[in-house]
Formats: sequence, structure tokens, C-alpha cells
Amino acid sequence: MEAFVQKLTDMWNGMDWTYAVQFVAFAAMFYIVFKVLKENKGGKFTAILCIGVFVLGLACSFSENISSQTLLILIFIAIVVVVTMFNVEIKRGMLDSGARRHFSHSDMTVGHIEKIIQETIRAVQDMSKTNTGALIVLSNENLPEGIISSGTVVNADITAPMIEAVFYPKAPLHDGAMIIEGDKIHAAGCFLPIIQNDNLPQELGSRHRAALGVTSVASVTAIVVSEETGIITIVKNGEVRKRYATDIDLKNALSQYYWSDLTAEN
Repeated sequence: MEAFVQKLTDMWNGMDWTYAVQFVAFAAMFYIVFKVLKENKGGKFTAILCIGVFVLGLACSFSENISSQTLLILIFIAIVVVVTMFNVEIKRGMLDSGARRHFSHSDMTVGHIEKIIQETIRAVQDMSKTNTGALIVLSNENLPEGIISSGTVVNADITAPMIEAVFYPKAPLHDGAMIIEGDKIHAAGCFLPIIQNDNLPQELGSRHRAALGVTSVASVTAIVVSEETGIITIVKNGEVRKRYATDIDLKNALSQYYWSDLTAEN
């Protein structure tokens, strides 16, 4: 312990700008790695990282062969590993950080939200019964402007007849995605990035690929109704969360959006 204290004392007495820069760089890199792991539920990786940094810190204190530069290199390697493993999550986080923020969750009452959820579920189930293809994106106002501008801004109240009218096969906007933001249908007929994955099942068509694509780059939830089978699918975080979704599954997804996702983002 005395050696450790003496080491810290010597470093403090002899500290110059080089040490200061190294310390700031180390803190910044450690924070980036820690934040990415924590936000993406990498609990085990976070624990390993903290233990590793602690052990290396002790090693640097008691060994003359391990320098602070070595520690920085190891942390840099850790960053490369984290970026490689969580590149989709990092991209999604960067997109969210620059998102538009003008919607207030407090504008809606409990009764109003419950009505919106019921109307959306009714529309999705009605379209499922008639095999009407649909793609609905529940957005936290964090989609790129290019996606919104690719469609038509609607800014309409959320009702079952309105949703079904948009996706009516002969309607001009039925092929694109509907973007819901809070209590409004913000836009319709929007084009989304389509995921390129040859390993996806054949029954997942272009709407499903678009849902997987947009949820891979933005923290949104997508609801898909298959035009061929009428099957309802819920997609989030770049993966199919529920195939053959029921009214209970839809209610859970919509409740998560209104009571958790929107609140967390604002």
C-alpha cells in the first residue's frame, strides 16, 4: 500500500501536460466503452471491463514494466472490440442524439392514449383479416428527415378508419410506411432502408425487411401486416420480436411505446 501511495505521490509531483492528456484520454475512452455497454445491456462485459481496468491500474502502480501508455492501448483495443460488437447500437444512439424533439408526452391524457391504442389495434387486426399489407412505425421523433420527406406529411389524428384508408390497396400512399409520432399520424408513404440479409426466411417480404432496416438504425418499433398471409409481426431493435402477434402483443408493444419509449426519450 505504501508503494502504491508513493507511486501516486511521485506521479503527482512529476505530473506534466503529457500525464494530464493521458488521464483525460483514458477517462474519455473508458466512459465511451462503459456507456455503450451499459445502454446495450452488456452487464458481463461492463463488469469485465471494470475489473480489467482495476487490475491494470494496480499493475501499473506496482510494476515499472507497465506504463500508462500500455493501459491506453489496451483501452483503445477494448473500444475497437465494443464498436465492432455494438456497431448497430452505436449508430442508433448517434441518430437518437441528433433527433428532433418537439413532442411532449405530457400533452396526452391516459384516456386519450388508451383510445389511440385501441384504434391502432382495431385497424391492424382489420387489415390482417383482409390481407391488407401495412407497415406502421412508432417513432420518438428520431427518424432521419430523409425518411419523412420521402413520403407525405399527414399530421392526422390516429383513428382506425384513417389508418385503414392510408393502406387501402388503391390508395396512393399504401406502399410506403406510416410514421406515428405520439398522438398523430405524422407521415405516410415513406420509404425506409431495407436490410440486406440473405439468411432471412422467404416469408419475410419487403415490408418486413424495411421494418428490420429502420429499427436497426433508429430506436423505433415497427408493426407489419403481411399482404400475402395477413400475419402481424412486431419488430424492434433490428429483430423480429413477435411473429403471429395477437391483440395482447399489440397492446403490450403500443403501451411500451406510449408509457416507456416516449417518456424515456423526452
